[in-house]
Amino acid sequence: MGKRLKNIEWWILVLALLLCVIGFVALYSATQSDNFEYLRKQVIWFVISLIVMVVVAFIDYKILVKISPILYGISILLLIAVLFTKSINGASSWFNIGGFSLQPAEISKATVILFLSYVVATLQINGKEEINRIWKIAIILATVALPVMLIILQPDFGTAMTYIISLLMVLFVAGIDKKYIIAAIVLIVIGVPLIYKFVLPAHARTRIDVFLNPESDPKGSGYNIIQSKLAIGAGELTGMGLLNGNQTQLGYLSPKTTDFIYPVIGEEMGFIVSAIVIVAYVFLINKILYIAKTARDDYGTYIAAGVAGVFFFHMTENIGMTMGLLPITGVPLLFISYGGSSLLTSFLCIGLLLNISGNRKKTIYMSNGSEYGNF
Repeated sequence: MGKRLKNIEWWILVLALLLCVIGFVALYSATQSDNFEYLRKQVIWFVISLIVMVVVAFIDYKILVKISPILYGISILLLIAVLFTKSINGASSWFNIGGFSLQPAEISKATVILFLSYVVATLQINGKEEINRIWKIAIILATVALPVMLIILQPDFGTAMTYIISLLMVLFVAGIDKKYIIAAIVLIVIGVPLIYKFVLPAHARTRIDVFLNPESDPKGSGYNIIQSKLAIGAGELTGMGLLNGNQTQLGYLSPKTTDFIYPVIGEEMGFIVSAIVIVAYVFLINKILYIAKTARDDYGTYIAAGVAGVFFFHMTENIGMTMGLLPITGVPLLFISYGGSSLLTSFLCIGLLLNISGNRKKTIYMSNGSEYGNF
């Protein structure tokens, strides 16, 4: 146990807690008009999430990988069941349980990553190059395609994209051949215009149009992004102060507790704290990739790579969309945005990372560079 605790990459937990603290402060300011209801619920979810994280951190992750087919099957059933729930804001994505909402698409991120790692490692049992067989790639793609299609039916394109980015990270780390990467890029270049024209619903196309030209509809579809950029710019270096942001406190930002919480930070805490958020994410993702590199087996490597993909996409998409650099999607800023399912899943992933890093075997090298042994 002492060796495991010594090996654990504690910085990932420290950085996650730092982001949570900033999120609590932002929620305190953003929810004062609602008697801090969202903040209280977030604190409750935070406590629950920490308990789940500790439990996951001390169960051998290989046991979780072995039962991942069962967890994956349960996730698929939940993703099907949620389609029959009452629509909220145009999407059937949540189960309402005793005043709290549970989003299966969020929780399923962890179970799908576990099962994906199991599938990829199993298909590579005879060698790393086995990943490049067409039929094996088809199996891997189908593993993720099923939950992605169910999430698109909700519809939730932002969360569906998270799964795809996580898949790409795992495939890249697994050693997929460059020809498949090139083929994927070509398909994306050809497919994106076709998807935009014939597949995306009207509201999704509108978001892309607004991203390209938000001033075309400043009081309609472009309203949120314009207010978001105004809030971030108004904060300048040190911010306007908690409870003093114009866009935040006068109700111009919406939804300011979830998708647009980063502008709250930018307006009231300023560039310095906004930059700290980005730097913390960069260091967190860097540490996760280091865990993937030093994991004791392929399971650990692929799990860490998948989690890195999730965290990277959420950071890039959420912050990018609030600055007008990317189209608006319903992707929260992990650890900071309000959302119990998101917070629970994020700390579940942190628990997996602590688990993987604690079970690492670090190599000792002699002064001449030759390998001596492991401990």
